Amino acid sequence: MHSGAITDGLGPDIRYPTGSSTTARPARTPVADPRPARNPEREDKRSFFRKLAEFIHPGPDSKDELIEVLAEAEDNEIINAESRVMLEGVIRMAGMSAGDVMVAAPRMDLIHIDAPYDEILHIVIDTAHSRFPVYERERENIIGILMAKDLLKLQRAPELNLRALLRPAVFIPESKGLNDLLREFRGNRNHQAIVVDEFGRIAGLITIEDVLEEIVGEIEDEFDIAEDAGDIFGLADQTYRVSGDTAVERVNEAFAVALQAGEDGMHFDTIGGLIAHAMGHVPKRGEHHTLGGLNFVVLHTKGGAVRWFKVSPAEPGQGD
Repeated sequence: MHSGAITDGLGPDIRYPTGSSTTARPARTPVADPRPARNPEREDKRSFFRKLAEFIHPGPDSKDELIEVLAEAEDNEIINAESRVMLEGVIRMAGMSAGDVMVAAPRMDLIHIDAPYDEILHIVIDTAHSRFPVYERERENIIGILMAKDLLKLQRAPELNLRALLRPAVFIPESKGLNDLLREFRGNRNHQAIVVDEFGRIAGLITIEDVLEEIVGEIEDEFDIAEDAGDIFGLADQTYRVSGDTAVERVNEAFAVALQAGEDGMHFDTIGGLIAHAMGHVPKRGEHHTLGGLNFVVLHTKGGAVRWFKVSPAEPGQGD
């Protein structure tokens, strides 16, 4: 008895005895890989150029480095100053939350549900807001949002109940990221939200304007007078932007002046409080006041307090 060789095409020859009852396996055809093979030359070529670009001009490894790159781009006239400020704002905003930019609860302008029409109208005119949280019994109990324009309905029909004009209030946690909040503001067309802390208490209020200001305004730049102070910034027109919360002593030191209160001798810790006292009323945007040889222009107010002044040396002849 002799044997014959049968090959399966995948391995060494397997010999079966001739005449055996074992049936020879048919040759198997290799199955093609459903995933097309990558072109190694193309991949290597792409990797080479990527590595070459990183070697010549490595990318930034942090937000601070990215901001430095934007400053260099402005210096090289690749982008203008306005674009750099907005891009910096977007970058910085990515790490901020609602609690960072909200109006604190004590500074919120609220309306009591049982307040008479004249009182409500007076609040609307004085604050110039478009939306007002409305509370019942206590300030913590916010029951809705009143749109200033809806007061026209109440004027035309005094028999209307103020409750019927209220819109639902939106509540968000302090930890809410500004990126997510801006997306929600744009999506649900709500431009105001009540911020609550981890215990569910009212912490403050935030609007879409507050979020956008982090992009188009109030951006820290390389013109800081002192690296450890975030309250005074030099501007391109040789004036300065000064926070209303800046200590009076800090302003005196920075501008080599001796600001002090009036003859009543009252003491104020912040420049915002001092200027408001000197003006005799809550400053409004666009108002200006000269004190101690400096001209203070109100750039931005929020919650009845000045957030930013524009400060410059007083013109000759300008008195306090």
